[in-house]
Amino acid sequence: MKALKNIFFGFLVSFIGSLPLGYLNIIGVEVFTTLGINALVYYLFGVILVEAFVIYLTVIFANQLVENQKLMKLINFFAVFFFLLLAYLFYANSNLTLEENNYLANYVHYSPFLIGMVLCGFNFLQIPFWVGWNLYLLNANSISLVNKLKYYYISGIVIGTFFGMLSAILLLDSFSKITFSFSKYIVPIVIPLFFIALAVFQAYKVYKKYFRAKRN
Repeated sequence: MKALKNIFFGFLVSFIGSLPLGYLNIIGVEVFTTLGINALVYYLFGVILVEAFVIYLTVIFANQLVENQKLMKLINFFAVFFFLLLAYLFYANSNLTLEENNYLANYVHYSPFLIGMVLCGFNFLQIPFWVGWNLYLLNANSISLVNKLKYYYISGIVIGTFFGMLSAILLLDSFSKITFSFSKYIVPIVIPLFFIALAVFQAYKVYKKYFRAKRN
């Protein structure tokens, strides 16, 4: 059961996190339109190979942090602002268009697999993103990262990233040369509201755990 929960939450977080119009998806469109679906698959393999390594490091880091109760209290407060920041980033990125990023087409002259590895390696924002999510899911008892269970979690993340990016890239290609807002409502409205709801829920948990408990 714990293994399935790890796979599910890993898949869910990574799938949603792969949807915004970031530079990895933009270059993925260029790879797909120029070199075809096979090259795109190699490109995605390059991305998830590096991501799996990064996530493994953040998982080990999270296991050590979760034992520090004072730090976990600080993280509980920080999680509220973390979800609000994610909501803002999804909303802000929804206004980008493919034409604004055509200069990235130069990357497709190299090996798609290598492109995916290099660009994912330069995506430094994935480190705080995954550290934040790992700690939140651990603190909420949604996942367990002990022993072999962490590999189920990483597997779910890798699968979610692959299919999330694949879906976003194919849709981006279908809606090329127009303003892309990911079906008009999903990225600019639905996903930000989802993270705002998580922020509100986390704020309630913080109040219940650290403030209401003191009054009683």
